[in-house]
Amino acid sequence: MPQIFRFGSYWVYFWTNENKPLEPIHVHISQGHPSANATKIWITKTGKCLLCNNNSKIPERTLRNMMRMIEARNTDVIQKWLEYFDEIRYFC
Repeated sequence: MPQIFRFGSYWVYFWTNENKPLEPIHVHISQGHPSANATKIWITKTGKCLLCNNNSKIPERTLRNMMRMIEARNTDVIQKWLEYFDEIRYFC
């Protein structure tokens, strides 16, 4: 499971098995370590974030800040996705 970066005690990462066909580019966020109930955020073609779900119940302010961080580092996120999965699709 590729970890992209950490934000305090939160991990931002990909799951190694993102289904076949590959799901559109997204990241998971959980506190402490990867979890099946992680928050899921889609990355758009323009590098913006769309919240898919907040299953890990990250406080709204923290989640908003994390989404801003992901948007600011969208080039790195996209590059790591391509390096790992060798293809990319977008939710929108």
